Amino acid sequence: KRWSGTLALGWTPDDDTVLELTYARSDGEAAYADRMMDGTKFDRENVGLRFEKHNLSPVVERVSAQIYYNYVDHVMDNFSLRTPPMNPAQQRLNNPDRKTWGGRVATDLRATENTLFKLGFDAQNNDHTLRNGVGANALAQYKAAPRVTDATFRQQGIFGEVHHDRGEQDRIIAGLRLDRWQASDKRAASTVVNGSPLVSAGTSRSDTLTSGFARWERDLLAKPATVYAGIGRVERFPDYWELISASKQSETTNSAFRTKPERTTQIDVGLNYDDGTISTALSAFYAHIDDFILTDSFDTGARFGKIGNPNLVRNIKARTMGLEAGVGWRFAVNWQADATLAYVRGKNRSDGTALAQIPPLEARIGLNWNNGTWSAGALWRGVAAQNRVDQGKGNIAGQDVGKSSGFGVLSVNGGYRAGERVQLTAGIDNLFDRKYAEHLSRGGFDVPGILADTRVNEPGRTLWAKAVISFD
Repeated sequence: KRWSGTLALGWTPDDDTVLELTYARSDGEAAYADRMMDGTKFDRENVGLRFEKHNLSPVVERVSAQIYYNYVDHVMDNFSLRTPPMNPAQQRLNNPDRKTWGGRVATDLRATENTLFKLGFDAQNNDHTLRNGVGANALAQYKAAPRVTDATFRQQGIFGEVHHDRGEQDRIIAGLRLDRWQASDKRAASTVVNGSPLVSAGTSRSDTLTSGFARWERDLLAKPATVYAGIGRVERFPDYWELISASKQSETTNSAFRTKPERTTQIDVGLNYDDGTISTALSAFYAHIDDFILTDSFDTGARFGKIGNPNLVRNIKARTMGLEAGVGWRFAVNWQADATLAYVRGKNRSDGTALAQIPPLEARIGLNWNNGTWSAGALWRGVAAQNRVDQGKGNIAGQDVGKSSGFGVLSVNGGYRAGERVQLTAGIDNLFDRKYAEHLSRGGFDVPGILADTRVNEPGRTLWAKAVISFD
């Protein structure tokens, strides 16, 4: 369960100026079927200030600036939302938190009638701390314990983008950004991992990363269709969960703190078409990834000489490719039919295996009717089996737990619009109450009182209702 609230206060002294202050707060709890602890607290707070000014001059079309502060306080334990361990000494509680603050400044510059430049700067700081409690007094113990910083991350970046129209049908869009990252492992020198002192404790690292892209678009047939092609390269700095969390290790040391940035080069091509009756979207991509960041827990003790089978972080060479196709058809007054197909294939070139955590072939077919007052719709989602897996490998979100079966799920909905301001909708998801699990799913954990499955199953038949009220 969860709750959240957001407040926004804006000031518009004229049609070209906006000053907005936002505040958001949320909290919740979650009992997990896939891990040894549940989330008993997800306290989040956000404060932001945004300024935007348009039409400053014929050259300066827009200036924008924003600053923000985020705070996340997260508590996990193995006794509040599930049957506690029979031995109170086995109770565990972790309390990580993260403070993030940063900002962004950008401007749009009109160089010529056909050329627009976007230039900017952004920066972000992250401080992460951790404290815990153990045993029968875990709650009181963690609240009395000081917060200890285990990692800090700093990023500063500059970026630029250009939009250039080459006549009425062609345009070129290109961009470049440069980022400077700094990270520090603040864990104590006394930290022991895999039977030895942590090699990265108290050390820092920095990297300068470059990313860019170029894209060509052309309108066809008096603009009902557009074709495009693009190429891009992005360099991604590893995050906290890959470098620090849960004492991640590398192949050769007991720390993953020196994991290399991930570097992806990708080519995209596609076609969009819409004549009011038929709409089509086709796209395909090919990506070559150097230093792909892979998490690996498959027999790592025997393969890399570790104690037990710890979760390692490795840089590998990988390749992905995929396509997506969608078509919409307004075949009669008030009626619309839609269909989409998506497929991705990945290869772990370093290990000579399939790349883990790749979704299977998926199709969706929808049929909708709407006369302006009443509406109804149905959506069928079909997912194929996934046999290309690499068990025990993946990423920080999950690892392959084995092959998965295909499934099909039907959902229906209906709605009523009561005038301009009120809309009511309701529906049934998974109408036939199918038991199924997504391929990209965590493995089931042995939670007391819960029957563990290979994967965490998705909800069965679900009824929902929603009301939207607009105030002018």
